[in-house]
Amino acid sequence: MLPDLDFYLVAVPAVLLVGLSKGGMGEALSLMGVPILSLAVSPVQAAALLLPILIAMDIVSLWIWRKHGDRKTLTMLLPGALAGIAIGWATSAYVPRDALRLIIGAITVVFVLRYVYTVWRSRSGAAILPKQHRLGPAALWGGFAGYGSFVAHAGGPPFQIYALPLKLDPREYTGTIVRFFATLNAVKLIPYFALGQLDTSNLMTSATLFPLAMVATACGAWIVRRMKPQVFYPFMYTMAFIAGSRLVWEGLTSLLSGG
Repeated sequence: MLPDLDFYLVAVPAVLLVGLSKGGMGEALSLMGVPILSLAVSPVQAAALLLPILIAMDIVSLWIWRKHGDRKTLTMLLPGALAGIAIGWATSAYVPRDALRLIIGAITVVFVLRYVYTVWRSRSGAAILPKQHRLGPAALWGGFAGYGSFVAHAGGPPFQIYALPLKLDPREYTGTIVRFFATLNAVKLIPYFALGQLDTSNLMTSATLFPLAMVATACGAWIVRRMKPQVFYPFMYTMAFIAGSRLVWEGLTSLLSGG
């Protein structure tokens, strides 16, 4: 049996925000999906409902950004991310999810503030040069992205911490993040099924939201394609700051309330 109208009044804005994010408009919008949907269903069911929708969005995003993406960045980050998913699966019953949200959020906020300080210094003449790929940070942030994506739907900020300083072309950056999380979401299907979080009822409900998800994803991509780098990167850092702040708030309020 499909949910009632009250459910869709909550689910539609949640899917719209996640779809715009999947189109390339930043993980801050995506992080709002589960909290909004949790107004109508439990957080666990909200996460389970969103995963098939995310995969449908991934298919649209992969097609839209099929000509863009940085292979080197993916090669550096994916091994750690897959290991992070495996660790998340193995420790799913013991994971302090709220503490993880708090840690990832705090690191992301500090990362953005450091970028703002660097921009401020650059006004005195110091150039902001692109970072180079490094195996250690790639393994660390890739692992956090995979782990955070599995246990708390919070893989975006760790990806941004590694990838944004590379200063890729906006289209290449977007194509890369699309490929990265499409891979992770596909892999996550296996442990989600094994943990019993995906059943026929949830899948049928998710399917009713697929058309809206695809339209929202296409709209997000349309906007990003028209952004200049001078607009894109400040926007993305702003989205990272909002995402990090949201994770800190969620982690703190839940820990302090004992939830």
